[in-house]
Amino acid sequence: MKHYILLSLLLLSATVIQADEKTLLQQAIDGSHRSKVHKNRDIYRHPKETLSFFEVKANMTVVEIWPGGKGWYTEILAPYLKESGKLYTAHFSVNSNVAYFTKNLQMFKLKIKAEPNIYSKVIVTALHPPEEINISPKGSADRVLTFRNIHNWMKNNQAETVFKAFYASLKQGGILGVIEHRGLEGSDQDPLAKSGYVKQSYVIALAEKAGFKFVDKSELNANAKDTTNYAKGVWTLPPSLRLKQLYKNKYLAIGESDRMTLKFIKP
Repeated sequence: MKHYILLSLLLLSATVIQADEKTLLQQAIDGSHRSKVHKNRDIYRHPKETLSFFEVKANMTVVEIWPGGKGWYTEILAPYLKESGKLYTAHFSVNSNVAYFTKNLQMFKLKIKAEPNIYSKVIVTALHPPEEINISPKGSADRVLTFRNIHNWMKNNQAETVFKAFYASLKQGGILGVIEHRGLEGSDQDPLAKSGYVKQSYVIALAEKAGFKFVDKSELNANAKDTTNYAKGVWTLPPSLRLKQLYKNKYLAIGESDRMTLKFIKP
């Protein structure tokens, strides 16, 4: 009888914790610190479902890779992890000679400085391969998350180095969550990914070469309307709309890109 009561209490406790996790995450997503423009993209990026798929918990150490100048996911992860977890944002390097990188790093730093009640505990590190790859203390992270970045590393022949950095950052049993613009499997993979699209099989091979084990995939961020063949690559679609007003309504009707959502584990 005692064992039954103890088991019931443990199950109840787990249920309460799970409910609290969902509440905290939803509060972060609904927060007034997020702009209307950013919230409008939730229909394409599905932050609640995506972070749940990656099994991100509020007490974890998480590394977000290249959050950009606006820190779209940082806006959600920072308040969610603030009280009992830890967030590293592996950003561009101050030592970069690429103006886009240094400009966006500065924008990001100004953003988190402006709202200390949200971002005061965010730890900014650098991912600037091959020189700067210590994105967090080795073996410290429960989760490493990268959102639509792999094509950038492929362009500079840095993808293998970056995946090794992910592997070094994670604890044993830690999870790597990957979202990337998804190319057609029947097509040849451009090793430089100039269109911004990458085949899912190519990404899985990159991760496995670094030592990861593929766990699962989701169609949460899929978009069947995306044909992947555009004059300005993936940036033809929103939110970039590189063709400006030309066929704008057509591309808005397609929506944001078709994206793979992949989960790997460090065995």
